[in-house]
Amino acid sequence: MRILNERSAEFSWRCLPWNPWILGLIGACLLPWLGQTAPRELAADFGQPIGVIKALHGINKGPLAPGGLIDLTEPLRPLYLPTARMHDCHWPNPDVVDVHVVFPNFDADPTDPKSYDFSATDEYLLAVQKTGARIIYRLGESIEHTTRKRFVHPPADPEKWASICLGIIRHYNEGWARGHRFGIQYWEIWNEPENRPAMWSGTDEDYLRLYAITSRALRSRYPNLKIGGPAVGASGRLVAGAFEPTTFVSHFLEFCRRESLPLDFFSWHCYTDDPAEVGARARGIRQLLDNHGFKQAESHLNEWNYLPGNSWTPLGRSSTPEVRQRFYEDMADPAGAAFLVTSLLELQDASVNMANLFHGELGGFGLFNEHGVPQKNYYGLQAFSGLLDTPRRVSTLGSLSGRFAITAGLNSSNSEAGILLSNFTDDATTFQLQVLQLPWKQPTQVEIRLVNANQNFELGETMRLSNAGRIYLILPKPTVALVRLRPNLETRSRAAQSSPTPVDK
Repeated sequence: MRILNERSAEFSWRCLPWNPWILGLIGACLLPWLGQTAPRELAADFGQPIGVIKALHGINKGPLAPGGLIDLTEPLRPLYLPTARMHDCHWPNPDVVDVHVVFPNFDADPTDPKSYDFSATDEYLLAVQKTGARIIYRLGESIEHTTRKRFVHPPADPEKWASICLGIIRHYNEGWARGHRFGIQYWEIWNEPENRPAMWSGTDEDYLRLYAITSRALRSRYPNLKIGGPAVGASGRLVAGAFEPTTFVSHFLEFCRRESLPLDFFSWHCYTDDPAEVGARARGIRQLLDNHGFKQAESHLNEWNYLPGNSWTPLGRSSTPEVRQRFYEDMADPAGAAFLVTSLLELQDASVNMANLFHGELGGFGLFNEHGVPQKNYYGLQAFSGLLDTPRRVSTLGSLSGRFAITAGLNSSNSEAGILLSNFTDDATTFQLQVLQLPWKQPTQVEIRLVNANQNFELGETMRLSNAGRIYLILPKPTVALVRLRPNLETRSRAAQSSPTPVDK
């Protein structure tokens, strides 16, 4: 942890005594320099359970990139990813997952194993399996930004296209055509059919027909699978805090209800610079599904990320290389990390069942640079994953929606507590964290890991929790901090060693 004074000279916390009262005094002396009059109060009460922390840090894409030249399996494993959605894999020249890749000749027989080419996709999905993430398989095509569209058209024969999808499921879940038994549960029908013509060249009715035919075919053959869509990009807008769906979304839900179609999950996307919007949209979509009679349907935010400036203009064809580069750097830097963590903590109370960041691969929107080096947003996800070591959620105070988030939990054996804090845009820099009702009596050891401009989630100094249960933190925006608390077993061990040895009578 570091402090910068007004002359930009750096003082390492290593040169400071780890007495929290001394740290508080030093922090108080520095407050005028930092533009803050008093530490902002935070609290975590470990005697007040409020549920379970949800593992919402799934990703899009798999670890083989580009084309397997770089394998990201090892750096992805420590994130303990819950899910990986297969969309835009190896974009912009997809050679895996997409229907046209797996079934290259649409005139071929979908019941004949020889009609399929699973080789590259097999290798790709096997690598996903090795990360530990569950596969979410998107049935359809990747986005096409080219002037001439090749594959994002409505299938000429929707019934045959549905049969091809059945063949893909047989291969990956039943071992058909020298396949596998991955047990993939979630199957999504297309992606962003309202995003035209980049993702769909047809009409609303064309997509609704494809969804009806495919979902019924999949449900008839595999009644226990989860079937859903439409992975909508433009879901609606927030007006005075209320969610207003697009016409396409309303028609889709009304059509599914009227036709009694399978809709085990409704998938949607959100790119923004405001974590509060992510949570607000999640709550609005949950209410929308309930109002349409889909109370059992899961809500999947399966594409989302930080959109600096809340604008796509920097990525347009008329943008300059410098503007584009800065946009992607902002997305991946400490602000991007704090945005991801703040959003994930906001979503804990937003009735969303699954979330998948776009994406977990190389380059723009990704967690790694073009050479496979982890970026700050990667370490943000690692901090969130660390919180899941203590998944029994407890009550906290101090969150400011969209700006600052705090969430805390205990592990199953009451031997460790975790507190995750994310300062995305809060102007406060100093904080006093009150720790209440820890489930052990021994002195408490505190460890703090930071993600900021200078630190990549490395273990910082350790300290003992004060008798008053206070921890003083300096967390200027944007910063992510994971605080771990454990009983100091070394103290108990030394006490036992200094006690007289019992004598047998």
